[in-house]
Amino acid sequence: MKNRTEVPTEKLKLSEVLEKLWTHLIVDFITRLLLIVEKDAVLVIYDRLSKITHFVATTEKTSPERLVRLFRDNI
Repeated sequence: MKNRTEVPTEKLKLSEVLEKLWTHLIVDFITRLLLIVEKDAVLVIYDRLSKITHFVATTEKTSPERLVRLFRDNI
């Protein structure tokens, strides 16, 4: 038998169970797209529980206030 040289790992932890829709989101941008109707970026919003994805057309130069309004109006 060979001696083990690696460090023993910790016990596995269970992931938390998601219970409510739209409480755990992933938000990202797809940028540098072709300019179509003055939009060159896409705001992607993904709900981890329901696996619903929203795509919102926007521009790269959108202000933070405008992004909040886009998020509120489209979700």
